[in-house]
Amino acid sequence: MPAPRFPDSPAFTGFNAPMRVEADLMDVECVQGEVPAHLDGTYYRVVADHQWPPLLGDDIKFNGDGMVMSMRFRDGHVDFKSRYVRTPRFVAQAKARRALFGAYRNPFTDDPSVAGLRRGLANTNVFWHAGKLYAAKEDSPPVRIDPDTLETLGEDTFEGALTSETCTAHPKFDPRTGEMVFFGYAAKGETTPDLAYYEADAKGRIVHETWLTAPYASMVHDFAVTQNFVVFPVIPLVSSKERLEAGEPHFAWDPSKDVYLGVLPRKGRARDVRWYRASNRFASHIMGAWDDGRHLHVDTPVSESSYFPFFPDLSGAPYDPDRTKGFLSRWTVDTQAPPDSGFTQTRLTDVAGEFPRMDDRFETLPYHWGVMAAYEVPGEQRPGGGFRWVAAVDHRTGATTTHYAGDHASVAEPLFVPAHDDAAEGEGYVLAVVGRLTENRSDLLILDARDVSAPPVATLRFPLRIPYGLHGNWLSAAELAHRAD
Repeated sequence: MPAPRFPDSPAFTGFNAPMRVEADLMDVECVQGEVPAHLDGTYYRVVADHQWPPLLGDDIKFNGDGMVMSMRFRDGHVDFKSRYVRTPRFVAQAKARRALFGAYRNPFTDDPSVAGLRRGLANTNVFWHAGKLYAAKEDSPPVRIDPDTLETLGEDTFEGALTSETCTAHPKFDPRTGEMVFFGYAAKGETTPDLAYYEADAKGRIVHETWLTAPYASMVHDFAVTQNFVVFPVIPLVSSKERLEAGEPHFAWDPSKDVYLGVLPRKGRARDVRWYRASNRFASHIMGAWDDGRHLHVDTPVSESSYFPFFPDLSGAPYDPDRTKGFLSRWTVDTQAPPDSGFTQTRLTDVAGEFPRMDDRFETLPYHWGVMAAYEVPGEQRPGGGFRWVAAVDHRTGATTTHYAGDHASVAEPLFVPAHDDAAEGEGYVLAVVGRLTENRSDLLILDARDVSAPPVATLRFPLRIPYGLHGNWLSAAELAHRAD
């Protein structure tokens, strides 16, 4: 068998080249400022990194193996660790010393030797609930990870109570009850329109399950949860078995379809769902959501067309970057109005961006502070492309404050960390991993959340690249002390 050779394509060269290294690094170098000594906890992230050259010759990053990373903060020091998630897929390919799984979420393209084996990658998010750390991707159950060693502990189906074949990588957490609210789409298998909605109590036991049928099969990547409602955004990034059998990409943008918001009371049943319909548009991640008992508000970046250039447009239209610009907007639903009344949309900022986050202590509740990665700021022309700014939004004043990460930089999802246990909303720090594309390595910026435009509180320099990644979360030392056995 020949040694691995990756394709000479943009997805596998330069800064995008697979890392393929599991690392341990004590005391990441601090090259500017000082790491706040009172920060005591761990920033967990997960990235997508192909361990083997793609089976079909080229691939997209979404199809990369999950690698969990930890940045442990203690007494002004930061230690770094990274480990691949040993999913069933990863283990099978490591044994074969080659890729066995084909195109993104298309089992028809796999090597026959892995027929029926779980294809999950655990490469989208890493989160904590009931003393357990999970790595997750929305096509399979989450995978438990040891929070100290990052060792893979195995898939978790909540003691068999997870009946869906899939589980979101974007669960929501109710700060008043400690419940985790989550769901699975394509819950009966790839390209099915089924949604399974769950709530788990503070001890991790599933206490509610409801199954719904969406208006059509699509990517339901994120959803919104408030004190009284859950909201399932069905956006026309559609899927079909026929496309998979033809070897075409799993998802495609359908500009002829409308958007639906499936609104369901918390712990409601299928008979209670109401589908509020509006014209075609694209959205992916939720910054925050809340309700006043009647009116429901969901904040999300919205664009005219799909953000993803590797998923085709069913109309045949070419990819148009101007139409994919996402602007943070507020969707408002009158839950006492008939579904055919739709919902309203109000733009909240003229900064284009994605990966929105909030002060997670206010999830499901009214909030005013949020942050996101930005790729266009009015009046600023900078070298390079992609996400180069961190943008903080104050919904009380409408002001957006930005921090420019540098020329030819790549800003990952920013994350909020409270300054202390009793910190006010938005009082704390923003952590942002930044790729230095021309230097082929990465930094970690620590910004003052109340003034992200100021010079960083600290800049940590990694001697290596941190690969393309999506999401992560902060766990305080106090939370980690309550880990489950």
